[in-house]
Amino acid sequence: MPEGHTIHRLARRLHESRGGRPVAASSPQGRFEAGAAVIDRCTLQRTEAWGKYLFCDFGTGELLHVHLGLIGKFRTREFPPEEPTGAVRLRLVGEDTTWDLSGPTRCELVPPDEQDRIVGRLGPDPLRRYADPSAARAGLARTERPIGATLLDQSIVAGIGNVYRAELLFVCGIHPARPSSSITDDEFEAIWGETVRLMRIGERSGRITTTDPEEIGRPRSRMRREDRLYVYNREHCRRCGTTLRTDRIGGRPITHCPSCQPARRRRSTRSR
Repeated sequence: MPEGHTIHRLARRLHESRGGRPVAASSPQGRFEAGAAVIDRCTLQRTEAWGKYLFCDFGTGELLHVHLGLIGKFRTREFPPEEPTGAVRLRLVGEDTTWDLSGPTRCELVPPDEQDRIVGRLGPDPLRRYADPSAARAGLARTERPIGATLLDQSIVAGIGNVYRAELLFVCGIHPARPSSSITDDEFEAIWGETVRLMRIGERSGRITTTDPEEIGRPRSRMRREDRLYVYNREHCRRCGTTLRTDRIGGRPITHCPSCQPARRRRSTRSR
């Protein structure tokens, strides 16, 4: 499933390419025909990402709400556009750009108060400028669930998915089975700070890269695919070479390093 950096990048690129200009909207697949007719020939005024949710304002009084889910894609096509291929739910055509949306979990027009309800259920989004992490800190303190589970809970932190979850806990040296309530202030600040830093890198580049260029020996722009992650989808820890372990936490498998992420937390000089 696309993680939060993908949705923020999508919102930015959509606005850069079509913001302030009208679009021709259609639903080649036919499942969003009525909605496409409402926004057809309207001007894209605003795009906004909250975690894994995308909202687009075409000035109609309703918002286009898109959730890509597991297989959804929202991609640009060469211009002029060829006939759509596959199940294209929504096509947006401008004078020099075409965007095709296929396979989303949600593609609908909603009133502004529905956006408020959706956003109200989410935790702070690390990629939003004025995100307040205090609610996430309080959420962790209230539960004994493993930290590897709560990081996937969008009501705790919005936007983290399976890849970032594994990599963030590795970078911070935290075992994924640790009770969330045992996370110290120092550890939480590390998790939040690394989430902001690494997701911003992902939003700019369009791919998840968590490794340190100095460790890899080349800048991020020249890293090979296998150089970009420490533990996710790997057999051995990139940092220490230890055989990695995979457990099922929060309903999803998570890979971690028994050496770099010990089950017993390191001592901290600060209290929670």
